[in-house]
This record gives sequence, C-alpha cells and structure tokens, in this order.
Amino acid sequence: MPNRLRSLALVLLFVVSSPIAEAAGSFKLMSSDVADGKMMSMDQVANTFGCTGGNVSPELSWSGAPAGTKSFVVTAYDPDAPTGSGFWHWVVFNIPASVTKLDGGVKPDALPTGTVQARSDYGSIGFGGACPPPGKPHRYIFTVFALKVDKLDLDASATPAVVGFMTNANAIGKTTLTAKYGR
Repeated sequence: MPNRLRSLALVLLFVVSSPIAEAAGSFKLMSSDVADGKMMSMDQVANTFGCTGGNVSPELSWSGAPAGTKSFVVTAYDPDAPTGSGFWHWVVFNIPASVTKLDGGVKPDALPTGTVQARSDYGSIGFGGACPPPGKPHRYIFTVFALKVDKLDLDASATPAVVGFMTNANAIGKTTLTAKYGR
C-alpha cells in the first residue's frame, strides 16, 4: 500500500474509532420546543435588533452519553450569521453528569449547582434568541457536549470561543439538533 493511502487509512481508522465517533450512535438530543430541520417558533426568537419574539431558551433533553462523562456543555450557534465567525446564542457549561435536561425558559437561578451560563454574542448572560437579517433562513445548531472533566475552569465572563476551545479539548462525545429561522 502506498504511503499516502496508508496514512489516509490510519487517519480514517482513528476517526472511526475515536470516542466521539463511537458516541455518535447512542448520544441523542431531543426537544419539545425545537425540531431538527424545522422552523423555530416565535418563543425562541430574540426581542431585539428588530425582532419581537419571546427570547425563551428551548427545552432540551439528552440521553445515551458516553461512558466516562463527567459534565456537559450546551451551546446554540448560528453558522450563517454575516459576521465572518458565526453567532453564539447560548453557552452553558459545567452541567453535572447527572443532569440530562434543561427546561425551557431557563433562568440562572434555576440551573443545577455549579452550572454557568456565559455571555452570548449579544453581550448578555444567558440565551439570546434567533434574529437573522431578512432573507434566507439561518441554521441554529443546538449541541450538547459530553466532557471527560468535572468542570471547565472558567466563569461567566469567558467568551464563547474560549469555552469552545476548552470544550473541544475535553469532549468525549457530542450530539446536535439543527433548527431554522428566517424573516
């Protein structure tokens, strides 16, 4: 086997046998408020930048986390935002491994002990609803990451990029749900 083909085969074997790839089949994200591939309701739309929605975080629940999960991170991200880097709508981390659900309309004082909500790209702590510019609908990717650490050594002032860096460095699995919204 030529070296290039052997290298490609080894990379493919590593990706297929990695913990994140193994977890993909059993780790599932569900929601009673948003549906994969469907348009979001006005409840999950922002109440700013010309939008008049409820700005309510959706209910999210997950199951089948990989063995060794010690905590979770939940994010909501719009890769279609015209910023050059997307738009982070929600970042919640240090969710204990025993938790498998966030209720809709989550408030900071209703989160499990030790759980942290970071600033969204709106500049405020907590969920910031969808509000794309008029035109083509945007995708809103809700992701739950399973981590191999009890907590990320960060606080609510951490940027979504820093939380993302630390999350990806410690992830052993992830599951996503992608909803849409346009105006």
